[in-house]
Amino acid sequence: MKQVLLVDMDSTSRGALQQVLVAEGYDVAVGNCSEQLLSKATFVSADLILIALDINDTSALESISSIGGSKPIMVLSTSDKEEDRIKAYELGADDFMARPVNPRELSIRMQALCRRVDSTMNNVRFGHDASNKIAFDDSRFTVSISETSVSLTQTEFSLFKYLFERKGQVITKQELQQRILHKELGQFDRNLDMHISNTRRKLAAKELPKSLINTVRGKGYSISSVF
Repeated sequence: MKQVLLVDMDSTSRGALQQVLVAEGYDVAVGNCSEQLLSKATFVSADLILIALDINDTSALESISSIGGSKPIMVLSTSDKEEDRIKAYELGADDFMARPVNPRELSIRMQALCRRVDSTMNNVRFGHDASNKIAFDDSRFTVSISETSVSLTQTEFSLFKYLFERKGQVITKQELQQRILHKELGQFDRNLDMHISNTRRKLAAKELPKSLINTVRGKGYSISSVF
């Protein structure tokens, strides 16, 4: 039985969601996003984290994704705007559903997230050894990581390669916008975030960890230290 940590600040909503998940066969622990919760065994043992949030208050998502490691995170939100979905993905969400949700669809998507993580842990081992190789094909815009090939758009490829060539550094959004997208970063410009989000989804589709590209809150992006 999969263990789910349900984080919802609204007690009424939390209770209703808990009933839905239990009916679908999940072992559910509930709470808010306090430091006490994040240190409890319920957090450590959770197979998946389900966060119900107001997209204007992302503190819970930021706190959990910063220490969640490989735990899959699903966000439930009252908003289904594209910019809000992108914002959730950039802050560490693996999947996003607008409320109200269909209980069966929610369960199926949670199962898919857990399978993806299980497969990644079993089949992709990243470490400082000879098997952890990365190669770039500039003509086809593909990246091969530990013999797994990922096809990207030209912009996605350029972003990933630029970050990789500067591993160990945090690259600001302004620098990436200028160097790769060849324009200044506007206050409400989300093009860069969308390209990064799309790249992460393509990596995840190949059962590669989402954390290969890290978001450094308030600064920019960096490539994972596993390389």
